[in-house]
Amino acid sequence: MPMFQATVPVLIRSLGSLKSFLAEASESAEQRGFPADRFLSLRLAPDMFDLCRNVQTACDTAKFAPARLSGKSAPSHPDTETTMEELVARIEKTIEYLKTFNEEDFQGAASRQIELPFLPEGKCLLGDQYLNGFVLPNFYFHLTTTYSILRHNGVLLGKRKFIGELPLVDIG
Repeated sequence: MPMFQATVPVLIRSLGSLKSFLAEASESAEQRGFPADRFLSLRLAPDMFDLCRNVQTACDTAKFAPARLSGKSAPSHPDTETTMEELVARIEKTIEYLKTFNEEDFQGAASRQIELPFLPEGKCLLGDQYLNGFVLPNFYFHLTTTYSILRHNGVLLGKRKFIGELPLVDIG
């Protein structure tokens, strides 16, 4: 699968799912009579990120992936969100950024050397290793953790909500 197809459309679709999680959480909070922003500080375990940080990290992973794979700079998004609306806006900004990429941007991406701040000095990952070994697992970890925090706290999300909109085609 071409690197563009394995990155941009997949991340956009999954960010759409993430946005729908937050919409469901807001609706659930309203029905249960408490502010939706209460969800933002919840976490699965004391040593794990809270919901807010999981959404921020999913967005960061999604924006850095095509930027690094194409050799471009990603926009800065300071982690200042404190409301559900601000998190939704961050997701939307990330989706809009992802839509600026095209297949030509990914020429040579599979073999591009990707340096990451947490790798040992003088070491890198090749683009395909970065995408498959770091980006997608990390992105889905934070997406799943956000889903799990909300589900654990009574938001009725199902598997279909996690998978999101699939690009269906007509048979024939």
